Amino acid sequence: MATSSIKAIPIMAIPSFNVCHNLELLKEQGKSLDPKRQEGEREEEGLSYEFQEMLESLPKERGWRTRHLYLFQGFWCQSKEIQAIMSFQKHFKPLQNDVVIATIPKSGTTWLKALTYTLLNRHRFDPVSSNTDHPLLTSNPHDLVPFFEYKLRLNGDVPDLFGLASPRTFATHVPFGSLKDSIEKPGVKVVYLCRNPFDTFISSWHYTNSIKSESVSPVSLDEGFDMYCRGLIGFGPFWEHMLAYWKESLKRPDKVLFLRYEDLKQDIESNLKKLASFLAVPFTEEEERKGIVKAIVELCSFESLKKLEVNKAGQSIKNFENRHLFRKGEVSDWINYLSPPQAERLSALVDDKLGGTGLTFRYC
Repeated sequence: MATSSIKAIPIMAIPSFNVCHNLELLKEQGKSLDPKRQEGEREEEGLSYEFQEMLESLPKERGWRTRHLYLFQGFWCQSKEIQAIMSFQKHFKPLQNDVVIATIPKSGTTWLKALTYTLLNRHRFDPVSSNTDHPLLTSNPHDLVPFFEYKLRLNGDVPDLFGLASPRTFATHVPFGSLKDSIEKPGVKVVYLCRNPFDTFISSWHYTNSIKSESVSPVSLDEGFDMYCRGLIGFGPFWEHMLAYWKESLKRPDKVLFLRYEDLKQDIESNLKKLASFLAVPFTEEEERKGIVKAIVELCSFESLKKLEVNKAGQSIKNFENRHLFRKGEVSDWINYLSPPQAERLSALVDDKLGGTGLTFRYC
C-alpha cells in the first residue's frame, strides 16, 4: 500500500479569488468569475499548500459531483476525501471490539448502518417496545454510525474516539488495501455489503447528479456509464473494491463478513441472524419468540426509514441532503436504463474482472 510522506502542518485556507481582487475593478476590466474556477476554489478551501502540491502530482480525471477525481493509493476519490483518509490512516487507533461497515457508494450503506446499529444496541433500545424513543426514529443512520472520511476525519480533523460506547461502530468506503493496516488489531470486525454492479451504477448516477454542485455539469447516462466501466467512480474501480473484500472474507471469515444486497432483499431475517452471529451477539430463542428479529427488520426497512421526518430534510453528511439517500432500493432497476449494448459491455467487464473468483451476483 502506498504511504504518504507529507508532514502534518496547520490547515491554511486558500484565499478565494474574490477576496484577492476587487470585484468592481474586474467589472471595469470586463472580466468575470468563471463558475468552474469558483468551484475549484471551494474544493481547495481548507487544503494546505503542501497538500495541494501533492494533489497536483496525482493522475486526475473529470469527477462526478466535483471537478476532479484523483488516483490515490490505487483508487479514485476527491481531494477532501484524500485529506480525510490520510488523517485516518495516521491517527486512528483501533480497539478490540470495533466494528467497521464497508461498502462502495450506493450499495445499501444506509440500510446496513441502521441494521447494525439497531442490532448491537438492542438491549439499550428495545426495537419491540420502542415507539418514539429509539435513536433511529430521530437520527439519520449516518449520524449513528459515522463515516471515517465524511464525518470523523473531515478536513483532517482528529477527534477523540476513546469515549465512545463499545462496540464502537464506524463506516467507510475506503478499499480494503488502504484500510487493512488500520484495523489489524485482533477483535476488530469488518462487515462488507456488496450490490450487483448494474444497480450500483444506476443508483450512483442518480445520486451524484442529485447532490452535485450547480457549477458542475450533469453527467449524462452514457458518459457516466463509460466512466464507470473505465473504473472512474468514487473509490473505484468497482471490481477491485469488491474483489479485495471478497478475497479477505474467504481468507479470514472471522475478520470480514461479506454480504450481498440482493440476498438481504430476498431473505433479510436469515442475513440479520448471520450478521448477529458474526458480531458475537447472536439472537437467543427468547428474543426470537419476542419478535426482536422481526422488529429490527421492520424498524430498519427501506420504507420505514424513508418516511421518517429526519430522513426527509437536513444534512447528516456535509453537502449531502438526507432526502437523496432513499430513492428506490430495488433490485434490477438497471433494466429501465441500460441499453442492450451497455448491458452486454458491463456483463463482459464483470466476467473479465471477476470471473473465476467465486464472486457472483443476482441481477433480478
